[in-house]
Amino acid sequence: MEKFTEMINALDSWLWGLPMIVLLLGTHVFMTLRTGFIQRKTFTGIRLSVTKDPDSPGDVSQFQALTTALASTIGTGNIVGVGTAVFMGGPGAVLWCWLTGVFGIATKYAESLIAVKYRVKTADGRMMGGAMYALERGLPWKTFGRVMAVVFALFAMLASFGIGCGTQINAIAEVMENNLPFAFPRIAVGIIFGIITAVVIIGGIKSIAVVCEKLVPFMAAFYVLGCIVILGINADYILPAVKAILTLAFQPGAVAGGLVGGGIRLALQYGVARGLFSNESGMGSAPLVASAAQTRNPVRQALVSATGTFWDTVVVCLMTGLVLVSTIMKNPNINMDTIENGGQMTTAAFSQIPYIGPAILVIGIITFAYSTILGWSYYGERAAEYLLGRKAILPYKVLFTAIVVLGPVLALDLVWTIADVLNALMAIPNLVAVLLLSGVIAKETRHYLANLDEKDTAEIPVVRR
Repeated sequence: MEKFTEMINALDSWLWGLPMIVLLLGTHVFMTLRTGFIQRKTFTGIRLSVTKDPDSPGDVSQFQALTTALASTIGTGNIVGVGTAVFMGGPGAVLWCWLTGVFGIATKYAESLIAVKYRVKTADGRMMGGAMYALERGLPWKTFGRVMAVVFALFAMLASFGIGCGTQINAIAEVMENNLPFAFPRIAVGIIFGIITAVVIIGGIKSIAVVCEKLVPFMAAFYVLGCIVILGINADYILPAVKAILTLAFQPGAVAGGLVGGGIRLALQYGVARGLFSNESGMGSAPLVASAAQTRNPVRQALVSATGTFWDTVVVCLMTGLVLVSTIMKNPNINMDTIENGGQMTTAAFSQIPYIGPAILVIGIITFAYSTILGWSYYGERAAEYLLGRKAILPYKVLFTAIVVLGPVLALDLVWTIADVLNALMAIPNLVAVLLLSGVIAKETRHYLANLDEKDTAEIPVVRR
């Protein structure tokens, strides 16, 4: 196990080295320019997200598609993931995590647009889309597109067991173990959540979307309001925290509370990695459910999907980062020398807030993580069906549920590292699709932004898998 861990850590460091950071951030910046700074339409997307389009083709409403995507992105990455970024990369990682989200809005928009444009319909009337169909149907090099589509689907399915399941249920078990006043066996956590998950996912996307539509707004509002209260308590340390984040994003150093920054390389590496883990822009996950939305043209749903990155990283991750850094700076009794991982850092920071701190952490992680499990079960299911046909859906759901049951007993740091590796391997073919189809994205954007209510008359092909 020790050698396996070393191998995974080495692979993670290599994948998330300079080339991946350049590819990811480069795509974010390139698509920002290619779409004419589509971030300026964020509030249009927010308005469209609560506008129904029932006469358009699709399985779920635009709001249900958004909340299902948010369910998978607003997860432990927003709490434990940010803590891990600060622990490994220093306070400066918060800035790079945030910037990844700001520019990532354009990539989320782009990947969602092509997912809807190239979506297909199954023989029984269900919508299917995502990077695999964009690669397969959109690229002129059919063999290359098909190979890349299979690679994406394979790593998406595998990633659903890591980022979408193992890390999430592990985080739930850890926070319950460390914060509840009574002993709660980890395996019991897995069994209980495994049963609940099986009941929900057996109904497919409509069942998952109904749960997410109700759960996501509540959990996000609860967590954000809690963070606002904590920042009010830490008001005198907010500006020092902001200064520490901005300074340590570019140079090594230390600040009050024992927080240490390792310089721009570590801050950039872990900030970008956790930013992607949190908002998943460029990973190709959210487009899998965006393609199931009822929408009259690709740009409308792409704008709605792009707001997910805004809520997830630009708002929630930034607030978490400020809460962590300001709390640790304000409370010198937090001993950074005894903290072993990002999860412990997050727990230590929130536990310093009387009464509400532990409650916000426990309820936040449980609801965030469980909603992520639901969202990613659908992503993995779509990938499995693309690879193996409809007969793979039930075995996939059984295996996914089994991971939920066993996930709490896995080592957290190793699970996070494996998730990082799978994130990178999944992102590469998706970013290839976005970059090679950037001309199509720019053309569709120019046309439909001026005609948002226009219906796309292109026929959605029927496929049998």
